[in-house]
Amino acid sequence: METTSLQDLHFPNLRPIKVLGNGATGTVFLVHNLISDPSARSPFALKVVKKSILHSDHRARWEIAVLNRLNHNPHPFLPSLIGSFETKEFLAWAIPFCPGRDLNVLRHRQPDNVFSVSIIRFYLAEIVCALEHLHTMDIVYRDLKPENILIQESGHVTLTDFDLSRTLTPTKINDRKCAGLKKTKSARVSPMTRANPNFVNGERSNSFVGTEEYLSPEMLRGDGHEFSVDWWALGILAYEMLYGTTPFRGKNRKDTFGRILMMTPKFTGKLTTLTGLICKLLEKEPTRRLGYRKGACEIKEHPFFRGLQWNMLTEVVRPPFIPSRDNVGLTVESVGVSIKEYFQKLRKPPSPLDSPSCNVSLTEF
Repeated sequence: METTSLQDLHFPNLRPIKVLGNGATGTVFLVHNLISDPSARSPFALKVVKKSILHSDHRARWEIAVLNRLNHNPHPFLPSLIGSFETKEFLAWAIPFCPGRDLNVLRHRQPDNVFSVSIIRFYLAEIVCALEHLHTMDIVYRDLKPENILIQESGHVTLTDFDLSRTLTPTKINDRKCAGLKKTKSARVSPMTRANPNFVNGERSNSFVGTEEYLSPEMLRGDGHEFSVDWWALGILAYEMLYGTTPFRGKNRKDTFGRILMMTPKFTGKLTTLTGLICKLLEKEPTRRLGYRKGACEIKEHPFFRGLQWNMLTEVVRPPFIPSRDNVGLTVESVGVSIKEYFQKLRKPPSPLDSPSCNVSLTEF
């Protein structure tokens, strides 16, 4: 796939094809480079953040910094940064386009809106590898959910949205060895918000971030959290892939939080190695949670993954789902709406312009 020149990466040279989605801090557009790719054969994703939105500037710069680190320490299931730029009003950065959309969209295309066990094993394995890589870089992800797991053109996954991630503060080396794998550090996250009490094993984060149905008990309790929040979220994800719903969803936010703190996950039918894995990941006490002591190595050793050749995942040429470029809906037609106008309309009541399929133009920049 061709990449755009960093010198060309500015609004006047980029033509939008469609809006891919809106997040808490920005809007993602599918664009192509008018100079190096006038026929839009190699489009890429451009995330645009308006600096005036509360906390957006800081979070955007943090995400760009994480992507820059990944450029120097790449992984096949994590994105690369094509480039970034800014104007007085906006920050923007470009990453590869994933035509398979996200895991939530893909799940709803399956019979009964759930994945088969073999497909769950494949996707969970790749996600474990991606999280492991982030953890070896002393980064806790903190935003694992189906919408943040994209399907690449190859059919393999990639994680996206790193604005809620944090760098870890190493305090000591723990027993996180795994045969043939790099030794990682046991660490605690530096706090973002509330006052942080003293902890024997180092700092933890007391910040309250993430999607409510994926929040861990320690985060809700304000106990402080570290790497294990990612393994909790992996358990929630596995449950949702298996049953089509999260295990602790309540009637409202308060009910959901109460269930996370007090309830155990419910399963139907005969218990399997997959439900056993979910139970161990959804251990409410983080020090007893699978993955706490040896990180990803513990999870890889679980019976659910028995026989899986971890070092061969990237060699799988026929993943469960291969995106068809014919279904991406690529078109170079535009209705001439500027980014500025688009962000202004986001503050207004929903209109047809807010549809993910609408087209925009960056010609005013």
